[in-house]
Amino acid sequence: MATAIEFNHVGKQYRLGLVSTGTLSHDINRWWRTSILGQEDPYLKIGDVNDRASKANSDYVWALRDIDFKVEEGDVVGIIGKNGAGKSTLLKLLSKVTAPTIGTIRARGRIASLLEVGTGFHGEMTGRENIYMNGAILGMTKAEIDRKMDEIIDFSGCEKYIDTPVKRYSSGMTVRLGFAVAAFLDPEILVVDEVLAVGDAEFQKKAIGKMKDVSQGQGRTVLFVSHNMDSIKRLCTKGVLLEKGSVVYQGTAHECVDRYISSDMIDVTAHKVVDESDRMDNGVFKRDVEFLEVSLLNNHPHEMATDEPLKFRAKLRRNANPKEFQCNMIIQNAEGVHVAFYTSELIAVPQDKKEFEIEITIPKPALPLGKYYVRFEAGLQTPSITPYPMDFLREVLSFNISYVHQDLRDEYLYWEPWWGLRMHEKDVYQVRLIK
Repeated sequence: MATAIEFNHVGKQYRLGLVSTGTLSHDINRWWRTSILGQEDPYLKIGDVNDRASKANSDYVWALRDIDFKVEEGDVVGIIGKNGAGKSTLLKLLSKVTAPTIGTIRARGRIASLLEVGTGFHGEMTGRENIYMNGAILGMTKAEIDRKMDEIIDFSGCEKYIDTPVKRYSSGMTVRLGFAVAAFLDPEILVVDEVLAVGDAEFQKKAIGKMKDVSQGQGRTVLFVSHNMDSIKRLCTKGVLLEKGSVVYQGTAHECVDRYISSDMIDVTAHKVVDESDRMDNGVFKRDVEFLEVSLLNNHPHEMATDEPLKFRAKLRRNANPKEFQCNMIIQNAEGVHVAFYTSELIAVPQDKKEFEIEITIPKPALPLGKYYVRFEAGLQTPSITPYPMDFLREVLSFNISYVHQDLRDEYLYWEPWWGLRMHEKDVYQVRLIK
């Protein structure tokens, strides 16, 4: 089988907080050494690995280093690893959003990418106009796009708003249309980042089905980044595991997921100061209320009991003048399966200060043994079906349930993951404003 994508010793280096090297003297030095003297780039010899948890000892960081693997035509490859491992950077290099610092990437065929919400869309143009523009970028004629137009619109579910400027779309609508454009304009290679997590469950199911059709039915190549290990197992044939910017394992999707779950790469994170990489909205939401910090207050998050209450604290900031909001939480297991969803009553927003804190308690989580991740959402239910989102954090906190109290052993030990599901049960979810 022919090779569709080939990474040859690819590396991507950044200087922290700056563009290029960040200084004129360093830029001139790099140009003089490489272009005039024909020597090696002096700044490639330095730099830390991309470890978000450690303190930087150098101004230079390798987001990716020595990436070397091939993807065959028709393969569906899942790229997995924890936040900051280099997954999104890898897809950006392949999509030519940015160029590698060293190494080469060879790809056969047209590449359609869905990397972030609204990638490649012009906000002032309508949905229909953006479809034509994206098709033209892929090298398609107007006639070819016309033949696909009805399928794209139907799949996206945006028919009513297809002639409305994209800037007026919700994040979910933008994702729907973006995916439909990327999948239906006949790319040889489809590149999808974890933006599908923004869409609803129905759309995620449709999107995964379409990716299966593209790969299995049409023999096209798919690269898929996701934190949902269940989706990786169901959709992908092969897997690539990244850690700190390097490939640490290649194999089948199941082997790759099992290695990831069983390794110590899945950290327990009890406290998190929120930054932009933790958010799932890519700047689309208005963030009338936004998260600044989130914490798990349990004393031993590495070793928790099945019946131990979960206690969280969240620090938020009021950026507008909402009077109230809801704090929702999603708990998922190590394979990315959502096992619990909690939604709060309306919480009053203090009007006399910008920053405030809430405390969240789940007295009866009813979760079996295993590792879990927590998402946070600030939003407000509206009279329409679609809620008004303010802020949405990906899996920022984690904990590990490692033992069962003896008197509950028979009840909990053999539970399947989804048996802990709690949907909209206000009696098991308590939120209070603490200051």
